[in-house]
Amino acid sequence: MKFGLIKEGKVPPDERVALTPEQCAEFKAKWPDVELVVQASEVRRIPAEEYRAAGISVVEDVSDCDVLIGVKEVNEEDLIEGKTYLFFSHTYKLQPYNARLLAAILEKKVSLIDYEVLKKPDGRRIIGFGRYAGIVGAYNGLRAWGLREKSFELPRAIDGKDLDQMITSARSVSFPGGMKIVLTGFGRVGRGAAELLEKVGVREVGKDEFLSVEFNDGPVFTHLGLGDYNARVDGGKFDREAFKNDPSEFKSTFLPYACAADMYIAGHYYSDGSPYIITKEDLRNDDLRLKVVADVSCDIDGPVACTLKPSTVADPVYGYDPINECECAFDKKGAITVMAVDNLPCELPRDASKGFGREMLDHVIPLLIEGDKDGVLEGARETNLNGNLCEKFKYLSDYVANS
Repeated sequence: MKFGLIKEGKVPPDERVALTPEQCAEFKAKWPDVELVVQASEVRRIPAEEYRAAGISVVEDVSDCDVLIGVKEVNEEDLIEGKTYLFFSHTYKLQPYNARLLAAILEKKVSLIDYEVLKKPDGRRIIGFGRYAGIVGAYNGLRAWGLREKSFELPRAIDGKDLDQMITSARSVSFPGGMKIVLTGFGRVGRGAAELLEKVGVREVGKDEFLSVEFNDGPVFTHLGLGDYNARVDGGKFDREAFKNDPSEFKSTFLPYACAADMYIAGHYYSDGSPYIITKEDLRNDDLRLKVVADVSCDIDGPVACTLKPSTVADPVYGYDPINECECAFDKKGAITVMAVDNLPCELPRDASKGFGREMLDHVIPLLIEGDKDGVLEGARETNLNGNLCEKFKYLSDYVANS
């Protein structure tokens, strides 16, 4: 069996890779009979020399590999017929912009294992970049504050060497003493955002204290779970499983936090039918204090009403005019400054690759080589080598046919 780490071809360029040089060396030490090569890339943050120094071959052509491992979607023209691929395809939710990609995967009889639906037997996702999305999202939120208020300047995360340098930059500035930040979500994204805030000196406080106390001894944040900003419509006790089964019986109770906070970092998971967290009407509330929203989750036209569109690494912020419900200059008086970059881990490519690769080595590669006795890989295999959708993903048939 031969594995290949493919170069990323999506535009704008993505500098990440699924395994670092050190992890490739670990791969070879653990499975010496399995060949592993790295496809040459002009955009990857980790240069070819580091892979060669680790004893890994860097090649142009990976067409002789059995398993090809990437990160983002593979361009249709770059797909090699009859191979097994692992990457984020962004198709299982019927995303219209990738229907043609899935059709090409079927036409070329590619077997696709999609990271997004790769789950442990208990249903928990195995792999992803959520932690780094949260880390960079929180940093970008602080950066957006400095841009808006013209009170300090932080460099773009992508322009630095790594996470340590990014944290050093954030520690070097003085945040407003009374700044209050509210953070939603306790998944990888939310925990990553909390990690960054703590590392740069933002102190965590309880939700009740957050709502009732002003702090002058430094910036603070409070971290909310589902039950902290959702309540039953009938006034009954919040139940997480009931919320997941039928969110229509619940309403958002987030507005008091938006009226107490200067910044909102959205790191939650949102599912269809859940109550909107903060609506257009909420954003016109006379008591609203909120000035900056760092929407890491980035659900467009969804639970955070000011998130009108994704932003980009090159142009990370825009303004939301709550009166006219439209985009405006990010520093316009009365506007809410929105940071909604939808590929945040790209800004820390070396660190994000290291974290992702660790999960690959621990939880995914062994299944490919040693066997998938619990059907973990099969549960995430959208297509097979016969050019057909796998049973679990038959619902994508019309999506592909209409591409």
